[in-house]
Amino acid sequence: MKAKIIKRTVDAAKSGKRDAFIWDTELKGFGLKVTPAGNRIYIVQYRTGGRGSPTRRFTIGQHGAPWTPDKARTEAKRLLGDIADGKDPQSTKTAERAAITVRELCDLYLEDGCETKKASTIATDKGRIERHIKPLLGRKRVIDLTPNDIRRFMSDIAKGKTTATVKTGKQGLARVTGGKGTATRTVGLLGGILSFAIAEGVRPDNPVRGVKRYPDKKEERFLSPAELADLGEVLNAVEQSEELAVGAIRLLILTGCRKTEILSLKWGEVDFEFGCLRLEDSKTGQKTVMLGAPALQLLAIMSNQEGSDYVFPAMRGKGHYVGLPKAWGRIREQAGLGDVRIHDLRHSFASVGASAGMGLQMVGKLLGHSDPKTTARYAHLADDPTRVAADRIAGTIAEAMEGKTEPEVLDLKKRGGDD
Repeated sequence: MKAKIIKRTVDAAKSGKRDAFIWDTELKGFGLKVTPAGNRIYIVQYRTGGRGSPTRRFTIGQHGAPWTPDKARTEAKRLLGDIADGKDPQSTKTAERAAITVRELCDLYLEDGCETKKASTIATDKGRIERHIKPLLGRKRVIDLTPNDIRRFMSDIAKGKTTATVKTGKQGLARVTGGKGTATRTVGLLGGILSFAIAEGVRPDNPVRGVKRYPDKKEERFLSPAELADLGEVLNAVEQSEELAVGAIRLLILTGCRKTEILSLKWGEVDFEFGCLRLEDSKTGQKTVMLGAPALQLLAIMSNQEGSDYVFPAMRGKGHYVGLPKAWGRIREQAGLGDVRIHDLRHSFASVGASAGMGLQMVGKLLGHSDPKTTARYAHLADDPTRVAADRIAGTIAEAMEGKTEPEVLDLKKRGGDD
């Protein structure tokens, strides 16, 4: 696509499944790249030789301060002038980056290496970079990093060397702790950053590869039938005083959706005719969530509300409801579920499906998992042969003890048991 690159053009540019390009009609080689995530990046495309030489692309910067269309155009003219004089800006950039520190690489990664990541993921990455990577490795040159540096880095985080109290906002404070889980996940992020460094020509290899990490044990908590009953009793009791929270909790556990998907849900995304949610955005992008009858009935009752585009509107002002974490804290204590997190409601939805023998592929589809490995955590609940064996043995013994069958019933082969 060709058009004069001005603010109106940039604002109107739409993202697709692949990178899209708009080439300026006035300055040859000056362009705008639009990533699937919606990022708008000014670039220059050029050749260092004749027509047969390969084209190269040089990133000027992402749209927004300081890069406006006019400033990017001015920079493109300067770069194209250097290219005409025989200089290669990409080679110069690579040589300069070969001497950069880990701190500088992290900043570069956040600027140019997160085009396909969602804002929430980038925020998590920033936290790990600022609280762990920069304090421990920030001053080292990227080219000098070794696997032993990575092992020492991981060990330091696990031992709590980066523990600190960090100010968040005007009055908030956050306690930064270490631990083996944090160490493993931070090393994983560092590995991604160093892969970006390879692509940028900063170094030829990735020192994270081959470094054995601590097992990343993700705690999974499923509600038992008795606990579900206790939770339901409390929800009924507090429904008048915690109306929004109760509705959100019920919809979370009836759909298996993530907290942000439910709290930011809009009525325009609820399709009553086909019985589903058509989410405009989620952790894995656009997706459709099929709804069971209880979830549809709950939404139908709530649809009588007016005055907001959101299913769960903010208690004050515009936007959606944000008070669920505090409300959940009160509700779970009353239900005797002090160790249950909001995300465990999603786990519980999945565990019921897996235990009922619906198959991991179906459970994964309902949850919107893009990677089958994510659903594999529920494999121990589905078609477990020890569960089948336990049912057969216990059932046989119980029947015998109650005198419902003859003694020979204890021969499990007659009940289809294995040797």
